[in-house]
Amino acid sequence: MADPTEPQKPSDNPEEVEEVEEEEEEEVHGDTPAELASQIMQNPQVLASLQQRLGSMVGASSGYIQSLPKSVKRRIKALKKWQFEAAKIEADFYKEVHELECKYASKYTPLYEKRKTVITGSVEPNDDECDWPSDEEKEDEQLSVKNPAEDMKNKANVEEKEKDDKDKKEGEDMKGIPHFWLTVFKNVDMLSEMVQDHDEPILQLLQDVQVKFSEADSMGFTLEFHFDTNDYFTNSVLTKHYSMRSEPDEEDPFSFEGPEIVKCKGCEIDWKKGKNVTVKTIKKKQKHKGRGTTRTVTKTVQNDSFFNFFNPPQVPEEEEGDMDEDLEALLAADFEIGHFIRERIVPRAVLYFTGEALEQEDDFDEEGEEEGEGEEGDYDEDADPDYNPSNDPNKPTECKQQ
Repeated sequence: MADPTEPQKPSDNPEEVEEVEEEEEEEVHGDTPAELASQIMQNPQVLASLQQRLGSMVGASSGYIQSLPKSVKRRIKALKKWQFEAAKIEADFYKEVHELECKYASKYTPLYEKRKTVITGSVEPNDDECDWPSDEEKEDEQLSVKNPAEDMKNKANVEEKEKDDKDKKEGEDMKGIPHFWLTVFKNVDMLSEMVQDHDEPILQLLQDVQVKFSEADSMGFTLEFHFDTNDYFTNSVLTKHYSMRSEPDEEDPFSFEGPEIVKCKGCEIDWKKGKNVTVKTIKKKQKHKGRGTTRTVTKTVQNDSFFNFFNPPQVPEEEEGDMDEDLEALLAADFEIGHFIRERIVPRAVLYFTGEALEQEDDFDEEGEEEGEGEEGDYDEDADPDYNPSNDPNKPTECKQQ
C-alpha cells in the first residue's frame, strides 16, 4: 500500500494524465464558463463592442441565397429584371399623375384668386358666397331650441357688445383678413419654429402663397410668396423652386418609391439698407499681443429668420453618399417644409388659419396612441371590477386532487 505522505508519481496512462490536467486547470481558474461569461457581460466596454458588432449584422445575408444552385440564381435574376420593369411602369404612373395634377391646377386657380382678393380686402364676398354655417351659429340655434328666454338675453348682450365694438372702431377700416398667412405659419409647428419676432412685421404683409408647376422641369414645382409693398425689400414675389425626380436611379433602381425632391433653389432678396433681417452685426474686442491695446471689430453674421428659407444649402455635384451628414439633414428638413407647404398649406390655408386642420391631425394622432396603448398596455385583472375568472380563456385551470 502506498504511503500517502510520499509524492505521487505521474501515471503512465494518457487518459489519467489528461484527467489530472483538467482538474488542475479548474483549480487554477476557479470560475466556471457561465461565471466567466457573466463577468464579461458586466464589462461596459465589452458590451459596447458586442452591441456594435450585432448592429453591423442587422440585415446581413444569412447565406441562403449564396448557397442556392446556379439555376435558381438565374431565375432570381429574371425576377429582378421584371422588378426593374415594374419600377419603370410605376415611374410612368407618377408622371401621368403629375400631368393630371397640372390639369386640375387650372381649376383650383380661380378659387385661390378669390381667396387672395378677400384676404387682401380688394373684394368683399357677397351674401351667397358667405352662406356657410359657423360653429357659433350652430350653438346659437341649439340654445334657441332649448331655452328661448336665455337666447333672447344672449342676443341682447351680443347686440350691445357689437354696438360698443362698432363705436370703438368708428373711423377705422379693417380690410380683408389681417395677418392671415402669418397666423397660418404660427399655427403650424413646423413653420412657427422658423418665424422670429423680427420676421412678423414682414409676414404681416404677405398677401398670397401659390404653387406653380414647371413644364421644363418634369415633376418640379415653385412656391411663390407674394408681398405687399413694404419697407424691407423691393421684391414683390419671393420664389423657391424644387426639382423632383420620378424615375429609378440607375445605381440603385430598387430604392424607387415614387417622386422625390432632389434639389432646391431660392431667390435673391433685394433688401433695403439696414432692413436685412437674415444678418446681424456683432462687435468684438481684440487685444494686440505686443502693445496690449484693444480695438473693437464689427462683424456681420447670419441671423435666425424665416427668410433664410429662400437661401437653402446647395446640393453638391458629387454623389449623395459623399454628402455631409449635417448638410443632408438640413436638405431633408427643407424638402419636408417645401412639400408640406405645397400639399397642405396652400390647398387648406383657411383651415390652418382657424385651427381646424390642426384638430383633425390631432384626432388621427390620438387614435393611433389609443391603439398603441391597447396593444402594449398591461391588463390588471385585480383592478377590473367586472373580471370573472371563470370567463377568462387564458386563465389556467386548477388541478383538483381526488
